[in-house]
Amino acid sequence: MHPANYRHPEFNMTSIPLFLTGPHPCSYLENATAQSAFVDPSFRLDTALYSLLIAHGFRRSGDDVYRPQCAQCSQCVAVRLPVTQFKPNRSQKHCLQKNRQTTAVIKPAVFEQAHYALYLRYQNQRHAEGDMANTSPDDYIKFLGSSWCNTQFIEFFCNDELAAVAIVDCLDNALSAVYTFFDHRFSSYSLGVYAVLWQIQHAQKLNLDYLYLGFWIANCRKMNYKDQYQPLQAFIDQEWNFLNN
Repeated sequence: MHPANYRHPEFNMTSIPLFLTGPHPCSYLENATAQSAFVDPSFRLDTALYSLLIAHGFRRSGDDVYRPQCAQCSQCVAVRLPVTQFKPNRSQKHCLQKNRQTTAVIKPAVFEQAHYALYLRYQNQRHAEGDMANTSPDDYIKFLGSSWCNTQFIEFFCNDELAAVAIVDCLDNALSAVYTFFDHRFSSYSLGVYAVLWQIQHAQKLNLDYLYLGFWIANCRKMNYKDQYQPLQAFIDQEWNFLNN
């Protein structure tokens, strides 16, 4: 990887050491090549600093913080939702109605066997061809948890059964939706959608400003669903602007 530096006035001109990965096949766009800029793993991070980094298009995976840095492509766009302005559409209202009896329990981001077993079932049902279907317990918690970020695991129960888990980062003025996995037996509850709606409502209760939804990719079905949550802001040319749906 190649070193670089990142500077911004909000960091009090602190230099953030970055490393640029070499080109590799894109995980989202067919026949595309991708690169990422990673914060140096030896650089000390905390929730406050990450709150600034995520506001500048970065994202965490485990302890690693990165953002796409592709020479020929800019389709991965960081997006966030101003939660006080959110109005559920008809489909989202229906999802809330279906889940009126669904209960949520907030847990610390630590390994639990029940979560891990559900995660493996989810990967085998949805992504059986991928490496994540054989994730070890250690790799699982390293992927979803973090040693420095304020992260929570949200359990969702349907009919008193664990049906889904959402991983959520709690930041200075926002929540960040990290990942959600669920049991296919409860697919009629649309728990992926409900987890986002729950996080929006939770951010509102906490008087936070935003829910970060990761990267939106217009030409990728797995990533373009995020524009169903409106009004959505996109980080383009180092500025947040509302994304036209």
